[in-house]
Amino acid sequence: MVQLTRIYTRGGDKGQTSLGDGSRVDKHDLRVTAYGTVDEANSVIGLARLHTEGEPDAMLGRIQNDLFDLGADLCTPEQDQPKYPPLRIQEAQVERLEHEIDTLNADLGKLTSFILPGGSPASAYLHLGRTVIRRAERLIAQLMTVEAVNPAALRYANRLSDHLFVLARWLNDKGRDDVLWVPGANR
Repeated sequence: MVQLTRIYTRGGDKGQTSLGDGSRVDKHDLRVTAYGTVDEANSVIGLARLHTEGEPDAMLGRIQNDLFDLGADLCTPEQDQPKYPPLRIQEAQVERLEHEIDTLNADLGKLTSFILPGGSPASAYLHLGRTVIRRAERLIAQLMTVEAVNPAALRYANRLSDHLFVLARWLNDKGRDDVLWVPGANR
């Protein structure tokens, strides 16, 4: 378990930070940018949760915890013989998202257009969270071109953006209150 006794350490005052394995990198390192963006998505989901209850809120609570797992996964570079086994996203977490997507999607009407972010406050925040996790996904994919990364981390981010999209629709009265794009409406 993580124990924080001091919030500031002054260790980052020169533009570097420590990774999960203790190595130091620049704060603008791609790995740091990726897990920082995951943290940003988690914060947006926290805003959405101010407007949810019941099972949707429970889903988002599980997702928030998973996003800390994802951040821990990304902040710890792959090693052959690590001193301590790192926390890694597991395929079961991806599969849980898929199951929840399928369950939610079964209640939704067919899409007839692209959806504009909006409707209920929860849905608007989930659309924002979806775009932030998509940015994190792009950063994880970019990181994978230069360093080894747990492939399940990328799959989780990919599935999560789909989950947030479907849940946003579900919270918009199962899609009935979605705000649809009307191509060329303002010409």
